[in-house]
Amino acid sequence: MQFFYGSQLPLRVLDEAEFWKHQEAEHTVVIRELVPNLEQQYVDALKEWEKAFTQTHQHIVQFIETVNRSKGNISQRFYHEILQLTSFCLHQSHEFIHFCRTIVEASKPISSNYTAKVVMNHIIVESEYFIGVAQTILYQS
Repeated sequence: MQFFYGSQLPLRVLDEAEFWKHQEAEHTVVIRELVPNLEQQYVDALKEWEKAFTQTHQHIVQFIETVNRSKGNISQRFYHEILQLTSFCLHQSHEFIHFCRTIVEASKPISSNYTAKVVMNHIIVESEYFIGVAQTILYQS
């Protein structure tokens, strides 16, 4: 985490969310590439997850630009919107973790591939890490 933001909580949490939503989008590609014989339903779902993460990432970047242009002087309303976006990001990551756990258990190509299971567990841990970091920042306010 980049703590050089000091007391600029909104920029800190947005910075973390921006990085991790980009990572989660990339993770959907990693899974598809790692398991080329993955069932089509999971391939399709991963493409939808990639699209969702990319949209969330773009939304976060817009918020970061707004915070930067305002030089940190943001309204209470916008601050509340940042908290809502962060809450959405946390929920999205929770749902992605659930999806990943489901395909580890339900997908034959993943459940029979040790490397794929290790990578999937690593992806889950990384999303859990984001959740922990974001919650820590939010609860400091």
